[in-house]
Amino acid sequence: MTAIGLLGDVMLGRGVAEALREVPPAELWSEEVRELCGSLDLVVCNLECCISERGERTERIPGKPFFFRGPPSALEALEALGVRAVSLANNHALDYEEPALAETLELLEGAGIAAAGAGLGPERARRPAVVQAGDGELGLLCFSDHPREYAARAGSHGIAHADLRVGARKWILDAAASLRERCELVIAFPHWGPNMTAAPARRQRRVARQLQEAGADLVAGHSAHVFHGVEWPARGPVLSDLGGAIDDYRVDPVLRNDLGLLAIWRPGGEPELELVVLKLEFCRTELARGADADWAAARLQSACASLGTAVERLAEGRFRIEPVRGAD
Repeated sequence: MTAIGLLGDVMLGRGVAEALREVPPAELWSEEVRELCGSLDLVVCNLECCISERGERTERIPGKPFFFRGPPSALEALEALGVRAVSLANNHALDYEEPALAETLELLEGAGIAAAGAGLGPERARRPAVVQAGDGELGLLCFSDHPREYAARAGSHGIAHADLRVGARKWILDAAASLRERCELVIAFPHWGPNMTAAPARRQRRVARQLQEAGADLVAGHSAHVFHGVEWPARGPVLSDLGGAIDDYRVDPVLRNDLGLLAIWRPGGEPELELVVLKLEFCRTELARGADADWAAARLQSACASLGTAVERLAEGRFRIEPVRGAD
């Protein structure tokens, strides 16, 4: 049975980059997190930074407050989790301009980690990644609805940007359909919506349906830094936001952006979708326990109920998600 792990924002710059000077890269994750991810056939994440020693802070976005760049040793932090595919379609891929993004792509390729969602020119940036997952191939389609200033242009590096205000763009749907023809499994992995929201916008839910109609088996998003509930249309699960996986951010005590999800998807397996709650300490991540796990349980119950799915608590911070019959 194939088991695929999905993580949201992995930010390895700023304070996390400083931590990498003091501790081995694997130590950014607790031993339990490493063991759990190591047991999976494939781990995918959104790499919320460039990994490079090149470049200068971009001036494309006046007043931009945050710039994230991790050192080359950050690759070892990804490898410690068994990450074999990342999305670079996000609002930090070009924080240190084209030289840093180009080096990020080079370093990932050298480490054997597939990257999608960014590249030289629009065609390359929009190209999905195809990776081995268990006995079959998995297609990973990545794009971001912000910022448009980071969009790949002819002859320049950038991200796969898509304005989603009127729905999924044709190139996105065509890419999903093409992956459906050649891969056993297809995941759409968008970076979308504003920060610090606790539920998907109507636009996100509409685009998720379009992606599934085009061929995606599962939609898993990121960007809000806060995990959302799960919806389950006829085609398969929609996790509109996985929250964060590691960072150095200030914690909102109400929205709890220090709690994120590792989604474990077992297509056709039992349970098909399991959510494991992560506790993001400052520049280090472990499994959520105690009051943190209880808070996440209550939040999941409420958020999933409003989207027509049921939550069963399997262990302290582990949950089975299932569709409610007739809810779609």
